[in-house]
Amino acid sequence: MSNSLKEQYAQTPLFGGNANAVEALYEQYLDKPESVPAAWQNYFESLGDPQTEIAHSAIRDELLDVAKTGRRGRAVRAGRSGSVVGSSEKQAAVSRLIQVYSLRGHQIADIDPLGLMARPVPGVLKFDYLGLSDADLDSEFYTGGLAGTGNKQMTLRDIFALLKKIYCGKIGAEFAHISRARERLWLRKRFERGMAAETLSDDERMTILEHLTSAEGIERYLHTRYVGQKRFSLEGGESLIPSIETLIYQGGASGIHEIVIGMAHRGRINVLVNILGKSPEELFEEFEGNYDLDELKGSGDVNTIKDSRQT
Repeated sequence: MSNSLKEQYAQTPLFGGNANAVEALYEQYLDKPESVPAAWQNYFESLGDPQTEIAHSAIRDELLDVAKTGRRGRAVRAGRSGSVVGSSEKQAAVSRLIQVYSLRGHQIADIDPLGLMARPVPGVLKFDYLGLSDADLDSEFYTGGLAGTGNKQMTLRDIFALLKKIYCGKIGAEFAHISRARERLWLRKRFERGMAAETLSDDERMTILEHLTSAEGIERYLHTRYVGQKRFSLEGGESLIPSIETLIYQGGASGIHEIVIGMAHRGRINVLVNILGKSPEELFEEFEGNYDLDELKGSGDVNTIKDSRQT
């Protein structure tokens, strides 16, 4: 290391010899921010949201005690409220609970309104498998601001209720298979916040139901009326229609003047009718073989059709 670099390191309070003092000051800041000098408050704030941080001294003391005596389960007190957060072992179990529900909660999502399906709860989602019990429901644990709530600590009862609401409600999300961590965490963050907020009004829900019904209706009719005729059905993916409709209206409200849709064959007919405004009568005529070749460009099953929808 050059002499100039040594001089710079010697002038900073973050020099390695000050590590213990700085860490102690940081934990003091986490417990009571106003108790540290303003300059240190500004510096610690620049490191990130303090609500998502956890003081490590109590955890280290607990682990040291376990290593020395072999005893486990001693309660650890930490955080600004000074409430009993639970042993490090229980805290780890709660962290696993949050992780497991984010990965596999969709397996018990409430997607059967008629109650015809038996949805057994996988063992990995049960309290006893994770090392928890009903006796822990009223104990507080660190959450790291679960689902954007900003709550540093929550009772296990509230944590479990929130996880059930997000991952086991009427919508199930499966994204653990996405290999890129950045994309996976992006989806998880936005899904959690959206499900926790429940911002849809009754009118919005009815609008979505109408779009889904329209998407399902055209697919069912084509399947019944033109059996065996080549088409690329959207069946099973009808949620694409209200999703695109929402994107269009939100885009318009944000100042977007033009939207270009490029898609595969699957669902193309449904999008033409329910999004781009193609007349169902015109579609049925084409299925009957009655169409004007001069109005179509292209060949085979893929044609270019100009949208007449006005926005």
